[in-house]
Amino acid sequence: MTTQYPRIVSVHEAPENRRHGAELRTMLTPTTCGATSGFMGLAIVRPGERIGEHYHPYSEEFVFVVCGDLEVDLDGEPRPLKPDQGLMIPINMRHRFRNVGDTEARMVFHLGPLAPRPDLGHVSTEGTAASGPPEHAKVRS
Repeated sequence: MTTQYPRIVSVHEAPENRRHGAELRTMLTPTTCGATSGFMGLAIVRPGERIGEHYHPYSEEFVFVVCGDLEVDLDGEPRPLKPDQGLMIPINMRHRFRNVGDTEARMVFHLGPLAPRPDLGHVSTEGTAASGPPEHAKVRS
């Protein structure tokens, strides 16, 4: 099968990923659309859910809140993040997101540039119920 570019990708085509807590759907990637500078997706964070603390050693992360009330911790400092607000998180800054409202929150995220390999792009600094121990604490064979 040949993929034609540019390609429109629906959020429902992206597999659900809960390894880091809330539902993440990475939509526009090197695999799905031939991206070379980064990737983009949607975080769906239900009331009381969170995306566990992590950092990106190779990428800046750009986020835009579409709906819902989030709180983001930036190197341990909590900040409110409301609909129609955007934020750029610098390389190596620890961050986590929490839904502090009573409705679903949706946040678009984009990371760039790409890490040399996907497994190097996200470093967990805490476990979540869905993800288990932090990535750096897992034993590799």
